[in-house]
Amino acid sequence: MRRLGLVVHPTRDLDGVLEEVHGWAQAHDVEVGQVLVSGQSRRVADSIEADACDVVVALGGDGTTLAALHAGAAASRPVLGIACGSVGMLTAVHADHVTAALEMVSQGHWQPVALPALDVAAGAVRHVAINDLAVVRASAGQLIVSITVDGALYARLAGDGVVVATPVGSSAYTMAAGGPLLAPGAVGMAVTPLAPHGGSAPPLVTGAGSEVALTVEPGFGGVRYELDGRPTEVDGHDLTVGWLPDYATLVRLDDDEPRLAGLRRRGLVQDSPRVLVREGRLGELKKPVPPAR
Repeated sequence: MRRLGLVVHPTRDLDGVLEEVHGWAQAHDVEVGQVLVSGQSRRVADSIEADACDVVVALGGDGTTLAALHAGAAASRPVLGIACGSVGMLTAVHADHVTAALEMVSQGHWQPVALPALDVAAGAVRHVAINDLAVVRASAGQLIVSITVDGALYARLAGDGVVVATPVGSSAYTMAAGGPLLAPGAVGMAVTPLAPHGGSAPPLVTGAGSEVALTVEPGFGGVRYELDGRPTEVDGHDLTVGWLPDYATLVRLDDDEPRLAGLRRRGLVQDSPRVLVREGRLGELKKPVPPAR
């Protein structure tokens, strides 16, 4: 490893983790630069292009890691996500272990994880989302969204909008909205209506080769489009969502936990209270009875 490119959270306190990164780099004769991303004004190092780096390191949370993944994808560079205080599914380790993580990467103790993305076409402009596309009402009033899959009308909804997600993005807005959680290895898009007013349109999982078309009627309240959680201006209100396989590469350290285990550890997936109460009761019954005095 000769060069690291940093993508940093815009406001979070990073002094400690930056000191560790620079200390490790100096000890290993590795150059450190900052990969600049759109909308980012914070500067922590001299700028460097992603294609000049061996690894892009994201210091922040999932939002920072997503920005780094987009930057790395354009240059075919892997991204190591370091969690700096937030709950994240894309980050490999917490900032407390950044030195150990860099050491593992430098010694080759990691695996590349190819992440697909959504190919979102609106008018003549194309956008890419690694997690999800969210179409949500901008203020009062409902949206009307027509959802078509592979040319067949699925449903016309009046409500708060709709989310289309990749498998890795299904644990974000989609899961919060009651949509399906796609396990690692699943291939396809999750389409989740947001608070539909009447009718029946269950969350839908498409095939990887499918195409989802959305026709949006904003109503008097307007509509907001978000790609990976970032408000984005799109051309018109007719969108087509397709599949981009192997769009970006995420670093998975050899000792990383499975993604489903990570969801449990972070408390995003929890056991039923009834199961936990029953388990506790059984544990009490199994305790040895102290001898009578």
